[in-house]
Amino acid sequence: MKKRILFVFALVINFSVNSQIKTPRPSTSQKINQTVGLTDIILEYSRPSMKGRTIFGELVPYNKIWRTGANENTKITFSKDVIIGGNTLKAGSYAIYTKPGTQSWEVYFYSDSNNWGTPEKWDDNKVVAKVESSIFPLPINIETFTISFDDITNDSANLSFMWERVYVAIPIKFLTDEQVSESIQRIMGGPNANDYYTAAVYYLNADKDIEKAKNWIDKAIEMNDEPAFWYYRQQSLIYAKSGDMKGAVDAALTSLKLAEKAGNDDYVAMNRKSLKEWGAR
Repeated sequence: MKKRILFVFALVINFSVNSQIKTPRPSTSQKINQTVGLTDIILEYSRPSMKGRTIFGELVPYNKIWRTGANENTKITFSKDVIIGGNTLKAGSYAIYTKPGTQSWEVYFYSDSNNWGTPEKWDDNKVVAKVESSIFPLPINIETFTISFDDITNDSANLSFMWERVYVAIPIKFLTDEQVSESIQRIMGGPNANDYYTAAVYYLNADKDIEKAKNWIDKAIEMNDEPAFWYYRQQSLIYAKSGDMKGAVDAALTSLKLAEKAGNDDYVAMNRKSLKEWGAR
Protein backbone atom coordinates (compact mmCIF):
# COMPACT_ATOMS: atom_id res chain seq x y z
CA MET A 1 0.00 0.00 0.00
CA LYS A 2 2.81 2.36 0.91
CA LYS A 3 4.56 1.71 -2.40
CA ARG A 4 1.32 2.43 -4.30
CA ILE A 5 0.90 5.79 -2.52
CA LEU A 6 4.50 6.80 -3.31
CA PHE A 7 4.00 5.80 -6.96
CA VAL A 8 0.84 7.92 -7.28
CA PHE A 9 2.60 10.87 -5.58
CA ALA A 10 5.49 10.59 -8.05
CA LEU A 11 3.05 10.61 -10.97
CA VAL A 12 1.34 13.76 -9.65
CA ILE A 13 4.69 15.56 -9.24
CA ASN A 14 5.79 14.53 -12.72
CA PHE A 15 2.51 15.74 -14.24
CA SER A 16 2.75 19.09 -12.43
CA VAL A 17 6.28 19.71 -13.70
CA ASN A 18 5.50 18.70 -17.28
CA SER A 19 2.23 20.68 -17.38
CA GLN A 20 3.93 24.07 -17.03
CA ILE A 21 3.37 24.90 -20.68
CA LYS A 22 4.16 28.40 -21.85
CA THR A 23 1.77 30.06 -24.28
CA PRO A 24 1.88 33.49 -25.95
CA ARG A 25 0.18 36.37 -24.21
CA PRO A 26 -3.01 37.55 -25.98
CA SER A 27 -1.50 41.06 -26.15
CA THR A 28 2.17 41.19 -27.03
CA SER A 29 4.48 43.58 -25.21
CA GLN A 30 6.80 46.09 -26.85
CA LYS A 31 9.69 48.15 -25.54
CA ILE A 32 10.94 51.05 -27.66
CA ASN A 33 14.22 52.89 -27.10
CA GLN A 34 14.25 56.24 -28.88
CA THR A 35 16.69 59.15 -28.72
CA VAL A 36 15.55 62.65 -29.64
CA GLY A 37 18.30 65.27 -29.52
CA LEU A 38 20.13 64.47 -26.27
CA THR A 39 17.16 62.82 -24.53
CA ASP A 40 16.79 59.05 -24.25
CA ILE A 41 13.22 57.71 -24.13
CA ILE A 42 11.97 54.27 -23.15
CA LEU A 43 8.37 53.36 -24.00
CA GLU A 44 6.85 50.14 -22.61
CA TYR A 45 3.32 48.99 -23.50
CA SER A 46 1.15 46.03 -24.47
CA ARG A 47 -0.39 45.67 -27.94
CA PRO A 48 -3.89 44.19 -28.21
CA SER A 49 -5.26 43.32 -31.66
CA MET A 50 -8.66 43.90 -33.25
CA LYS A 51 -9.47 40.21 -33.94
CA GLY A 52 -12.64 41.16 -35.75
CA ARG A 53 -13.91 43.40 -32.94
CA THR A 54 -15.09 46.99 -33.09
CA ILE A 55 -12.59 48.90 -30.97
CA PHE A 56 -13.55 52.48 -30.26
CA GLY A 57 -17.02 52.95 -28.88
CA GLU A 58 -17.31 49.25 -27.94
CA LEU A 59 -14.17 47.45 -26.71
CA VAL A 60 -12.72 50.83 -25.70
CA PRO A 61 -15.67 53.03 -24.59
CA TYR A 62 -15.78 56.67 -25.57
CA ASN A 63 -15.14 59.36 -22.94
CA LYS A 64 -13.74 56.97 -20.33
CA ILE A 65 -10.16 56.67 -19.07
CA TRP A 66 -8.34 53.89 -20.93
CA ARG A 67 -5.07 52.28 -19.93
CA THR A 68 -3.87 52.87 -23.53
CA GLY A 69 -3.06 49.28 -24.29
CA ALA A 70 -3.48 46.11 -22.25
CA ASN A 71 -2.06 44.41 -19.15
CA GLU A 72 0.39 46.70 -17.28
CA ASN A 73 -0.17 50.42 -17.73
CA THR A 74 1.70 52.03 -20.57
CA LYS A 75 4.88 53.69 -19.27
CA ILE A 76 7.21 56.28 -20.77
CA THR A 77 10.57 57.29 -19.30
CA PHE A 78 12.57 60.41 -20.19
CA SER A 79 16.25 60.83 -19.33
CA LYS A 80 15.95 64.63 -19.38
CA ASP A 81 13.19 67.21 -18.87
CA VAL A 82 10.67 67.62 -21.71
CA ILE A 83 7.70 69.88 -22.41
CA ILE A 84 4.25 68.47 -23.18
CA GLY A 85 1.16 70.61 -23.53
CA GLY A 86 3.02 73.61 -22.11
CA ASN A 87 4.00 71.66 -18.97
CA THR A 88 7.54 70.69 -18.03
CA LEU A 89 7.87 67.00 -17.22
CA LYS A 90 10.95 66.30 -15.12
CA ALA A 91 13.21 63.43 -16.12
CA GLY A 92 11.60 60.21 -14.91
CA SER A 93 8.79 57.73 -15.62
CA TYR A 94 5.12 58.42 -16.28
CA ALA A 95 2.03 56.36 -17.06
CA ILE A 96 0.10 57.31 -20.18
CA TYR A 97 -3.69 57.24 -19.99
CA THR A 98 -6.13 58.35 -22.66
CA LYS A 99 -9.81 59.25 -22.99
CA PRO A 100 -10.82 58.48 -26.58
CA GLY A 101 -13.68 60.46 -28.08
CA THR A 102 -15.40 60.47 -31.43
CA GLN A 103 -13.51 63.52 -32.73
CA SER A 104 -10.52 63.83 -30.41
CA TRP A 105 -8.57 62.15 -27.59
CA GLU A 106 -7.46 63.46 -24.24
CA VAL A 107 -4.01 62.16 -23.33
CA TYR A 108 -2.84 62.19 -19.70
CA PHE A 109 0.69 61.85 -18.36
CA TYR A 110 0.38 60.49 -14.81
CA SER A 111 3.18 60.69 -12.25
CA ASP A 112 2.34 57.29 -10.68
CA SER A 113 3.51 54.73 -13.24
CA ASN A 114 3.08 51.61 -11.07
CA ASN A 115 -0.63 50.87 -11.57
CA TRP A 116 -2.00 47.78 -13.28
CA GLY A 117 -4.36 49.26 -15.81
CA THR A 118 -6.13 52.40 -14.57
CA PRO A 119 -5.68 53.55 -10.95
CA GLU A 120 -8.30 52.35 -8.46
CA LYS A 121 -8.70 55.99 -7.43
CA TRP A 122 -7.86 58.66 -10.00
CA ASP A 123 -5.86 61.55 -8.55
CA ASP A 124 -5.90 64.78 -10.59
CA ASN A 125 -2.87 65.98 -8.62
CA LYS A 126 -0.84 63.24 -10.31
CA VAL A 127 -1.70 64.47 -13.80
CA VAL A 128 1.45 66.36 -14.80
CA ALA A 129 0.28 67.05 -18.36
CA LYS A 130 -3.00 66.79 -20.26
CA VAL A 131 -3.25 67.28 -24.02
CA GLU A 132 -6.25 67.10 -26.35
CA SER A 133 -5.58 66.08 -29.92
CA SER A 134 -7.88 65.67 -32.90
CA ILE A 135 -8.32 62.28 -34.58
CA PHE A 136 -6.86 61.80 -38.04
CA PRO A 137 -8.91 59.09 -39.81
CA LEU A 138 -6.88 56.37 -41.53
CA PRO A 139 -7.86 54.80 -44.87
CA ILE A 140 -7.18 51.27 -43.62
CA ASN A 141 -7.53 49.33 -40.38
CA ILE A 142 -4.49 49.05 -38.12
CA GLU A 143 -4.96 45.54 -36.71
CA THR A 144 -2.61 45.81 -33.72
CA PHE A 145 -2.48 48.78 -31.35
CA THR A 146 0.67 50.78 -32.12
CA ILE A 147 2.48 53.63 -30.36
CA SER A 148 5.38 55.26 -32.16
CA PHE A 149 7.59 58.33 -32.32
CA ASP A 150 7.04 60.24 -35.55
CA ASP A 151 8.26 63.44 -37.26
CA ILE A 152 11.46 63.51 -35.21
CA THR A 153 13.74 66.57 -35.26
CA ASN A 154 16.56 67.60 -32.92
CA ASP A 155 14.09 69.20 -30.50
CA SER A 156 10.66 67.72 -31.21
CA ALA A 157 8.75 64.53 -31.90
CA ASN A 158 5.16 63.32 -32.05
CA LEU A 159 4.07 60.54 -29.72
CA SER A 160 1.55 58.78 -31.96
CA PHE A 161 -1.24 56.28 -31.30
CA MET A 162 -2.76 54.09 -34.04
CA TRP A 163 -5.49 51.46 -33.89
CA GLU A 164 -8.46 50.54 -36.02
CA ARG A 165 -8.76 53.59 -38.33
CA VAL A 166 -7.67 56.16 -35.76
CA TYR A 167 -4.42 58.12 -35.65
CA VAL A 168 -3.70 60.60 -32.82
CA ALA A 169 -0.41 62.48 -32.31
CA ILE A 170 0.87 64.37 -29.26
CA PRO A 171 3.73 66.88 -29.77
CA ILE A 172 6.67 66.67 -27.38
CA LYS A 173 9.25 69.45 -27.14
CA PHE A 174 12.81 68.60 -26.15
CA LEU A 175 15.21 71.11 -24.61
CA THR A 176 18.05 70.15 -26.92
CA ASP A 177 19.22 73.65 -27.79
CA GLU A 178 19.45 74.66 -24.12
CA GLN A 179 21.33 71.47 -23.28
CA VAL A 180 23.79 71.89 -26.16
CA SER A 181 24.31 75.58 -25.33
CA GLU A 182 25.05 74.74 -21.70
CA SER A 183 27.52 72.07 -22.79
CA ILE A 184 29.25 74.45 -25.20
CA GLN A 185 29.48 77.19 -22.58
CA ARG A 186 30.83 74.75 -19.99
CA ILE A 187 33.49 73.27 -22.28
CA MET A 188 34.48 76.46 -24.10
CA GLY A 189 34.58 78.37 -20.82
CA GLY A 190 37.14 75.98 -19.39
CA PRO A 191 37.11 74.04 -16.11
CA ASN A 192 34.79 75.18 -13.33
CA ALA A 193 35.51 75.35 -9.60
CA ASN A 194 34.44 71.78 -8.99
CA ASP A 195 36.69 70.53 -11.81
CA TYR A 196 39.72 72.24 -10.26
CA TYR A 197 38.77 70.98 -6.79
CA THR A 198 38.39 67.37 -7.99
CA ALA A 199 41.70 67.47 -9.88
CA ALA A 200 43.53 68.97 -6.89
CA VAL A 201 42.22 66.36 -4.45
CA TYR A 202 43.12 63.57 -6.87
CA TYR A 203 46.69 64.85 -7.22
CA LEU A 204 46.95 65.12 -3.42
CA ASN A 205 45.76 61.55 -2.80
CA ALA A 206 47.68 60.05 -5.73
CA ASP A 207 51.00 61.66 -4.68
CA LYS A 208 51.29 63.50 -7.98
CA ASP A 209 52.64 67.02 -8.64
CA ILE A 210 51.72 68.85 -5.43
CA GLU A 211 52.45 72.28 -6.93
CA LYS A 212 49.82 71.66 -9.58
CA ALA A 213 47.41 70.53 -6.86
CA LYS A 214 48.15 73.73 -4.96
CA ASN A 215 47.50 75.87 -8.02
CA TRP A 216 44.25 74.05 -8.79
CA ILE A 217 42.84 74.23 -5.25
CA ASP A 218 43.59 77.97 -5.19
CA LYS A 219 41.69 78.41 -8.47
CA ALA A 220 38.79 76.33 -7.15
CA ILE A 221 38.46 78.63 -4.13
CA GLU A 222 38.89 81.80 -6.20
CA MET A 223 36.14 80.72 -8.63
CA ASN A 224 33.68 79.82 -5.88
CA ASP A 225 31.62 82.66 -4.43
CA GLU A 226 31.24 80.87 -1.09
CA PRO A 227 33.76 78.04 -0.81
CA ALA A 228 32.63 75.35 1.64
CA PHE A 229 34.64 74.14 4.62
CA TRP A 230 35.72 71.00 2.75
CA TYR A 231 37.37 73.15 0.05
CA TYR A 232 39.53 74.84 2.69
CA ARG A 233 40.17 71.51 4.40
CA GLN A 234 41.70 70.09 1.23
CA GLN A 235 43.60 73.32 0.65
CA SER A 236 45.15 73.00 4.13
CA LEU A 237 46.25 69.40 3.42
CA ILE A 238 47.70 70.33 0.02
CA TYR A 239 49.57 73.32 1.47
CA ALA A 240 50.93 71.16 4.30
CA LYS A 241 52.15 68.54 1.86
CA SER A 242 53.84 71.23 -0.23
CA GLY A 243 55.67 72.51 2.87
CA ASP A 244 53.75 75.79 3.13
CA MET A 245 52.76 75.43 6.79
CA LYS A 246 51.57 79.03 7.19
CA GLY A 247 49.18 78.58 4.28
CA ALA A 248 48.09 75.22 5.70
CA VAL A 249 47.28 76.75 9.11
CA ASP A 250 45.39 79.67 7.59
CA ALA A 251 43.29 77.33 5.44
CA ALA A 252 42.62 74.98 8.38
CA LEU A 253 41.48 77.89 10.56
CA THR A 254 39.07 79.01 7.84
CA SER A 255 37.79 75.46 7.41
CA LEU A 256 37.37 75.13 11.18
CA LYS A 257 35.37 78.35 11.39
CA LEU A 258 33.06 77.36 8.52
CA ALA A 259 32.62 73.81 9.83
CA GLU A 260 31.64 75.15 13.27
CA LYS A 261 29.12 77.45 11.63
CA ALA A 262 27.71 74.55 9.60
CA GLY A 263 27.59 72.29 12.67
CA ASN A 264 29.83 69.62 11.11
CA ASP A 265 31.56 68.02 14.08
CA ASP A 266 33.69 65.67 11.96
CA TYR A 267 35.41 68.50 10.10
CA VAL A 268 35.76 70.50 13.32
CA ALA A 269 37.61 67.57 14.89
CA MET A 270 39.80 66.96 11.82
CA ASN A 271 40.83 70.60 11.59
CA ARG A 272 41.64 70.85 15.30
CA LYS A 273 43.74 67.71 15.10
CA SER A 274 45.70 69.03 12.09
CA LEU A 275 46.22 72.45 13.70
CA LYS A 276 47.61 70.77 16.82
CA GLU A 277 49.95 68.61 14.71
CA TRP A 278 51.14 71.71 12.82
CA GLY A 279 51.88 73.56 16.05
CA ALA A 280 49.19 76.19 15.66
CA ARG A 281 47.79 77.82 18.78
